[in-house]
Amino acid sequence: MRVCDTPNAMSDTLASTGDARLDTLAHVLQSRWHREGCELRSALGELTLTVPASVSKRICTELRDDSALRFEQLIDLCGVDYAAYGQSEWATEEASTVGFGRGVDRDIELDDDDPKRFAVVYHLLSLAYNRRLRLKVYAGGQLPMVDSVVEVWRAADWFEREAFDLFGILFRGHPDLRRILTDYGFVGYPFRKDFPLSGHVAMRYDPEQARVVYESVEIPPRVLVPKVIRNDSRYLTEEQAHAAREAKQAAENASGDAANA
Repeated sequence: MRVCDTPNAMSDTLASTGDARLDTLAHVLQSRWHREGCELRSALGELTLTVPASVSKRICTELRDDSALRFEQLIDLCGVDYAAYGQSEWATEEASTVGFGRGVDRDIELDDDDPKRFAVVYHLLSLAYNRRLRLKVYAGGQLPMVDSVVEVWRAADWFEREAFDLFGILFRGHPDLRRILTDYGFVGYPFRKDFPLSGHVAMRYDPEQARVVYESVEIPPRVLVPKVIRNDSRYLTEEQAHAAREAKQAAENASGDAANA
């Protein structure tokens, strides 16, 4: 269910989410930032507030300090690459009846300039009200960047370093923005959609040199065959399996009667 009517601003009238606590939170959020260019959505029992990057740090501070909100704890922070979002490589349903072809298009053109390609997602918890909120900020495309929230929640420190390391998202004002998972000399950002699955270089320990060495990747590119689910006995429902057993028993009984006749 979508709580807001337009992608650029919260609606003045909010529909019920089906949860009294979420309804209360949704109305508070709407009353605070309905003119800030925010978007509020509700789905699967959770609220997602999308805010512009230009005001993200201020809104995060208010989410923590406002007595009606009190989101004191940052549970998680992660990056997202929405390039080619919603596009499927495999047509497995058709393959169930006509066969599968390996001619999959791997060369999908990605829009590097899409302002909504990269996003930073925050998961917040209010200990005072036992409520959760997902906050999303689009970081841009060519040079993704948002304000750091380390000053708001200290737990964001290593989370922001991880998002920088894996997605290349920059956090303005971070006190120590450097890689945290990959090696110091790592090239590229491994969670981006345009990063090769086999990587750029291979690493191994060389006993003769007594150190770690980097070499060119020798993994040949190949197309993986997807799992194709066909409508056979392995995927029957309980009712279908029961009907199949009855039909089999009836056929066996009929065969026996014919043999005894």
